[in-house]
Amino acid sequence: MSPMVPDASPRVADGPSMVFDRVAALDWSSIGAALDTEGYALAGRLLGDAECRELRAAYAAENFFRSRIVMSRHGFGQGEYKYFAYPLPPIVAALRRALYPRLAEIATRWDNALGGGRQSYPSTHEGFVDQCRAAGQTRPTPLLLSYGRGDYNCLHRDLYGDLVFPLQVAILLSRPQRDFSGGEFVLTEQRPRRQSRAEVVPILQGEAVIFPVHHRPVSGGRGVYRVAMRHGVSRVRSGRRFTLGIIFHDAQ
Repeated sequence: MSPMVPDASPRVADGPSMVFDRVAALDWSSIGAALDTEGYALAGRLLGDAECRELRAAYAAENFFRSRIVMSRHGFGQGEYKYFAYPLPPIVAALRRALYPRLAEIATRWDNALGGGRQSYPSTHEGFVDQCRAAGQTRPTPLLLSYGRGDYNCLHRDLYGDLVFPLQVAILLSRPQRDFSGGEFVLTEQRPRRQSRAEVVPILQGEAVIFPVHHRPVSGGRGVYRVAMRHGVSRVRSGRRFTLGIIFHDAQ
């Protein structure tokens, strides 16, 4: 494999094509069940060491990105992240295209359970992006996040317009306890008339976690109700932590 140069897209050998095989091999029945019961699902390792390394290195190449956000300037926490520009790097685009159809089945079921009025999501991500464009949402939202010592991400939701795909994916690109310590992925849920519940989700390098963007359905004694969800990252104690975020709706 040739070394990465600043104007080369992050891709490793057949990484983009292999992404579809890896996604197809996931236990989607278990993933759907975990999302329904726990509010998140660990999907296993979707990126190899070399792919994680090249995506980390891509953070320094400004031509991949449309914008850089310094969290402290906006009250989001500490650290920073960058949104990719179109065209997305091949492996990022492949993850978006490969994951979407499986997640769209779950998203449709959730939306209908909550009475959202949508019958189904388009079968392909390209079809969903067309809907985003029609709604005036044209800017890509996949991003790389970079945290150093003392950095953290406040609990939040990734909403970028009226059209929202209800699930998203984060893939850890660094090695816990080797590249960094602390920096745990955190989810909270707020059920009606109850105190918030927090969940710390352990993720290894290359592993993906699937979780709600803003809410999920939960069955109760009086039927299905809406549970509000937020996510964030606890304080990094040492080292540097990189994450790839895959969001399926585009931004205004």
